[in-house]
Amino acid sequence: MDNAASSAARRRYESPVRRQRATETRERILAAGAVLAHRVETWDWHELTFRAVAAEAGVSESTVYRHFANERDLHDAVMQRLQEQAGVTYEGIGLHEVGDVAGRVFATLSSYAASGPAEADDPTFVNIEQTRRRALRAAVATEAGHLSPDRRDAVAGVLDVLWNPVSYRRLVTHWGLDHEQATEAIRRVIDLVVAAVADVGQVDGGQANQLVPPRDHPPG
Repeated sequence: MDNAASSAARRRYESPVRRQRATETRERILAAGAVLAHRVETWDWHELTFRAVAAEAGVSESTVYRHFANERDLHDAVMQRLQEQAGVTYEGIGLHEVGDVAGRVFATLSSYAASGPAEADDPTFVNIEQTRRRALRAAVATEAGHLSPDRRDAVAGVLDVLWNPVSYRRLVTHWGLDHEQATEAIRRVIDLVVAAVADVGQVDGGQANQLVPPRDHPPG
C-alpha cells in the first residue's frame, strides 16, 4: 500500500463517527464504574475490576482495556466522574468555600453502600487525600498570610480533620445524627474556623499568631 492509500485508510479509521463512538463507549464505561462504586460495600475498590465494569457497561473486557491502561487509571477516572457528579472540585478553592465543598462531599456519602474509612494504601484514595490537603494549604496560605507558616499549616490540618469523611461518619454512627444534621454540623464548625482566621487577621501580627499554638510548644 502506498503512502497516499495508507493515509486515506488511517483517516477512515480515525473518522469523526468512530471517535464519537469511542467517546460514547468511554462514557458508558465511566457511568458503569460510578454505579459500581456506589454499590460496592468497601472503599478499597478491589471489586471495581475491568471485568465487573465491562459487565455493568455491557461491553467486552478488552474494550475497557482499550480505554484504560490499567485499573488504577480506571479508578482515577471513576473518582473524577464521581466528583463531577457531586459538583466537587479542589482546584482553586477559596477558604470561604471549604464548608460548601465539604458539604457537597458529605451530601453524597449516604448514597454509597460502603462504610468505614478508605483503604490507606489505595492509590486513588491516597491521591484524593493529597489533593485535598494541597488545596487546603493553598487556600489558607492565600487568605491567611497574617499567620506564620506553622500556624497556617495547623489551620489547614484542622480543616482537613473536619472535612474528612471519617469525622462525618463518626457523627452519624456514634452520635446518632442523620446525614443532613452531620453535614450541617461540620459545615458550621468549618465556617467558625474560617471566620476566626479572618477575625484574627484584623489584629496585630503578634496576636494573630496566637490563633493556634506553635508546633514546638504544644499546650500542656
